[in-house]
Amino acid sequence: MKTLDYIKLNEAGSNKVIDSLQVLLADLQVYYTNLRNFHWNIKGRGFFQLHEAFEKMYDDVNEKVDEVAERILMLGGVPENKFSNYLKIARVKEEDVQSDGMKAIENILETIGHLIVEERKIIEIAGDNKDEATVSMMSDYLVEQEKSVWMLTSFMSK
Repeated sequence: MKTLDYIKLNEAGSNKVIDSLQVLLADLQVYYTNLRNFHWNIKGRGFFQLHEAFEKMYDDVNEKVDEVAERILMLGGVPENKFSNYLKIARVKEEDVQSDGMKAIENILETIGHLIVEERKIIEIAGDNKDEATVSMMSDYLVEQEKSVWMLTSFMSK
């Protein structure tokens, strides 16, 4: 028996959700690596604040990676697991060493903006397929990310 038999979701519709979650998974994996870069290499004003904040961010993204991969499994898919493949499908790009806090935050804001757009697309696809669990998961991510955007833009304000 398949999980879908018990959770009563359509396989064709779930495959569309899986495809969109695979891209999100790749984006999150690259974003996680970028956040580690920022955490390790940050210098200058705000070092202590940003070093700690970037660690909290990558811990959060690491948890989301696991949640997205597990959701793919629940829907009958197999989450991608090779970084080389993530780089092929991710829309988030790897960053070079970045030690400037403001540039790192600008990159984070751009990435979060991208993730928000993609998660809203997933909400639409999942909603069309009556996959309320995926809709809820993405909605929860949006709440957190919109708060992060507000906090980061406030931090950057003069």
